[in-house]
Amino acid sequence: MSHDSCPLCASGNISLFLGRPGVPVHQNLLLNSPEQARSISCSDLEMMVCAECGFVFNRAFDHSLLQYGQDYDNNQGCSSSFQHHLDDLVALLIDNKGVRSKQVVEVGCGQGQFLQRLVLEGGNSGVGFDPSYSGQEEVLGGRMCFESRYYDESCTSVPADVVICRHVIEHVPDPVVLLKSVRAAIGDRTSAKVYFETPCVEWILRNGVVWDFFYEHCSLFTAESLSSAFQLAGFRVDEVRHIFGGQYLWIEASPIVSDAVFDGDRTFDLATAYAGHEQELLQGWKQRIMDIAADGRVALWGAGAKGVTFANLIDPQCQFIDCLVDLNPNKQGKYVAGSGHTIVDPLQLKERGVTDVLLMNPNYRNENQKILEQAGISLNLIE
Repeated sequence: MSHDSCPLCASGNISLFLGRPGVPVHQNLLLNSPEQARSISCSDLEMMVCAECGFVFNRAFDHSLLQYGQDYDNNQGCSSSFQHHLDDLVALLIDNKGVRSKQVVEVGCGQGQFLQRLVLEGGNSGVGFDPSYSGQEEVLGGRMCFESRYYDESCTSVPADVVICRHVIEHVPDPVVLLKSVRAAIGDRTSAKVYFETPCVEWILRNGVVWDFFYEHCSLFTAESLSSAFQLAGFRVDEVRHIFGGQYLWIEASPIVSDAVFDGDRTFDLATAYAGHEQELLQGWKQRIMDIAADGRVALWGAGAKGVTFANLIDPQCQFIDCLVDLNPNKQGKYVAGSGHTIVDPLQLKERGVTDVLLMNPNYRNENQKILEQAGISLNLIE
């Protein structure tokens, strides 16, 4: 989809700040051979920033190129560090926000693990919507139900005291359309609460995280632009907080009309500054990886979107990075989309002669260090 104006606020005051041709359109496919991995569909990144509202989006995004099915696995639950993050969210909702004995709807529920925790630990009932859901339609004696479809205005008949949507809106090219669908589905239940979680593009820009721009994330937000999107869709924003070490945004909203406020100057300046030194950042990482590979073997820890993007940016020909490490057993023995690097269990690092491992996310350092120490593996963890 091509935009000549901002998909959020319709302003024509938009600027290209990042362009990458021919990037893999998927980062979390389970690919069975290097050849299959290297034949994956590719398209372009044209990351735009709106000077009016601060929304960041991929102007070249084409949703028809994406195929989410059984060969797609973005499960982060194998990590104890990420489980702690989920623990914090469950505690926030149940203990702080009073999500007890409620009817909870989760939009984009995956296979329902997070929803199940809310149902079991909060005494709630729940309905999960996700076109990729493949389990039973009813579990826990009917307290939890699933529908393998999108949640939209046709779901008004499904009562909801709470609507939760985690890491979905960044995959949607027209986020206000999604939010208006949620608002329509809530109907006249103005006491309902809505909670969304999504990456924070301000964190990406400020920290120069070049591997956090990839095709599947076509819509990226600051706290301000996320608030604007909700206001445009007929919500009142009650709270926005930074979570997961600042990497994610968590927003709470109510289905009450409020005025939309736009504030894009700071994000526009951050994106412009990022554009001015992205090539320097990339060259610095390439040189660093080449220097390590000259004296040893280097791996990347994390075969999710971050690691896949880094591998394709820095070593698309598999010359310098030995492998990618991931705790998800479904990914081990598979290959990285685009570059074709192999994905391994961390316990294989010693036999592969890996001397240095670059962490794709510093939030996991302590967990990864403990795994290596328990396995008697000594190497350098770098970030």
